[in-house]
Amino acid sequence: MRPMNERERDHENDDRKDGRTEPREEPDGAPARPGPAPAPAGRPAPAEETPRGGQAAPSADSGPAEPAAERTTSLRKELPEEVRGSASGAAEDADAAPPAPPGLTGRQRLVKGLWPPRLTRAQLIVALLLFGLGFGLAVQVASNSDGDSALRGARQEDLVRILDELDDRTQRLEDEKTGLEEQRDELENSSDQAEEARRQTAEKERQLGILAGTVAAQGPGITMTVEDTKGAVEADMLLDAVQELRAAGAEAIQVNGVRVVAKTYLTESGNGVAVDGNKITAPYRFKVIGKPQDLEPALNIPGGVVQTLEKEQATVTVERSTKIVVDALRAAKRPDYARSSSR
Repeated sequence: MRPMNERERDHENDDRKDGRTEPREEPDGAPARPGPAPAPAGRPAPAEETPRGGQAAPSADSGPAEPAAERTTSLRKELPEEVRGSASGAAEDADAAPPAPPGLTGRQRLVKGLWPPRLTRAQLIVALLLFGLGFGLAVQVASNSDGDSALRGARQEDLVRILDELDDRTQRLEDEKTGLEEQRDELENSSDQAEEARRQTAEKERQLGILAGTVAAQGPGITMTVEDTKGAVEADMLLDAVQELRAAGAEAIQVNGVRVVAKTYLTESGNGVAVDGNKITAPYRFKVIGKPQDLEPALNIPGGVVQTLEKEQATVTVERSTKIVVDALRAAKRPDYARSSSR
């Protein structure tokens, strides 16, 4: 007897469920196997027990179990052509479909939206303007901080002295303003305006002569003497002293018989110093007319003229006086090209 195939077994199982099972043909001499007894009238036939998994258990006489691959092949052969084509096409589509991209995090979406940047011409111009404005502000803040740091590191005594000098300069400017206003009023109210004008012109000439060194001057001030036994004092140190005195409000200066004016220069000359070409030697004696309360502190500030000269083993003496005479004169020189523009 040939073994049953899958379809014959399915038909036999269906017949058993419906109660139409007929005895199978058995080999010669073997008794026929009876089928299941019919159910009594009025009661449904009991359903055949099906193993878990939804497949019928193989019968004891079905012969050896076929391999899974052979059963799948036989089932595919029995399916219609259209069903097999659709199943194979779906499998190919599933294989050809690209893998789904993984989900992006919020940070990755933000980076993807910002880079690469999409700038327009207007946005680029605005960015350049903002950069230039920020750079200018940074430079301004840096320059202001440098100026503030110099004052921030000064001592309290230095700050007080600087404030006093500013107050004195402000007062001098106010006095000059007041004097000019009085001159204007005198010119406007004088009965003899021509005579008053001549008087004021002569006074102005004397003031300018003092500044130019063509007129002798006297007034309160200081005398500074520099003893240089080591010969270490140089011309630039004396020039620093002159500049410091001018900044403190000195109106007339004389050094060892030489009048110091706006165009005065100091140079090295052998074992001494030359002032406008006139050689002078130690001790160097400065006669200065001005406010003594301003001139002396200006020379004695920390790191100033006195301390610098003392570091060079020089001896500096500063004395206040109510009357200082500056009698060294400079020859008046007529300008070659400049002429007065007033009529």
